[in-house]
Amino acid sequence: MLNELPIFSVCGWSGAGKTTLLERIVRHFCGQGLRVAVIKHDVHGINIDTPGKDSDRFFQAGADILLQGPAQEFLRVHGTEDHRLLAALHALAQRYDLILVEGHKGTPLPKVWLLSDGETQPPPNAGNVLAVLPRDADRFAALRGLLTDWLPRQWLKPPVYGCVLIGGRSTRFGRPKHLVVSEGATWLERTVMRLQEVTQQTVIAGGGRVPGSLAACVRLPDAPGVQGPLAGILAAMRWAPHASWLVASCDLPRLSADALRWLLSTRAPGVWATFPRLPHEVHPEPLLAHYDFRAHHLLEELVAQGDFCPARITANPHIVAPCPPSHLTLAWRNINTEADLSMPCLEAVTSDAASP
Repeated sequence: MLNELPIFSVCGWSGAGKTTLLERIVRHFCGQGLRVAVIKHDVHGINIDTPGKDSDRFFQAGADILLQGPAQEFLRVHGTEDHRLLAALHALAQRYDLILVEGHKGTPLPKVWLLSDGETQPPPNAGNVLAVLPRDADRFAALRGLLTDWLPRQWLKPPVYGCVLIGGRSTRFGRPKHLVVSEGATWLERTVMRLQEVTQQTVIAGGGRVPGSLAACVRLPDAPGVQGPLAGILAAMRWAPHASWLVASCDLPRLSADALRWLLSTRAPGVWATFPRLPHEVHPEPLLAHYDFRAHHLLEELVAQGDFCPARITANPHIVAPCPPSHLTLAWRNINTEADLSMPCLEAVTSDAASP
């Protein structure tokens, strides 16, 4: 799993210049709008609190401590087990665009090795060393270039899954929209087929009858306690929390694989979700959208606040709302009433599916 995450290590013996190099690299990528985390290993122990302070007294008594202040917070926990590094890496990957590790040369991560004075090569147990940087090299330029090339490719490694949302009340339409037949197939079947063209697996989220042709498709019940389409989106993201998701509602009869490919083309470091904004529309479209797994915690925070509108996360700078190419915009034209079916651009047969 670690090989699918944007985690990179800078290694070398004490005094090799790791911290100085990492400080410059962090400033560069944070300046690019990325959220960066650093894990530092200190063989001499950690000195981050003042003996006698309330927080240190709580820690010495056995509690783990979360320190919070203006625009910052710090978590201090007990434990020395080696497996804690792997757990920390997985947890940080849910919220950061790039994770840099100082040291931990024995961890199976891609890395650069900084040569110390008199050293000519990394130790034989250094592992996956992508570059060896002597002191007289422009280390910053070398590592910046390496990460600029490596990070976008690493960002695309998590699998892409598809999720079709069904089970809405269809109050204005009067019957289940996912069972409407268009051009010989139900809207649900057509949506699943389109998603299967560009994803590794497609699931159906929500309740309701589905055609027999989709009996083998994974069905996910709505997330409990969540209302509206967000219940299906969270059901999918909880089911496969490390996947990147293409989400589509079932009432998009002109959904195309090209529109889905365009959504996938917006994947890039720092983009946690893509909610397209159509011409002349004020609000972005979260129901034919791409959700990177890093958007998961933003949606969970919405639910914790009692808010079930996924579009609310567009306030986060990592959510983008580009306008799709004009020849693809029909893919986002959803159907709300029977009258919508008579639009010239939508030739739909308005009978229910006969399949059980």
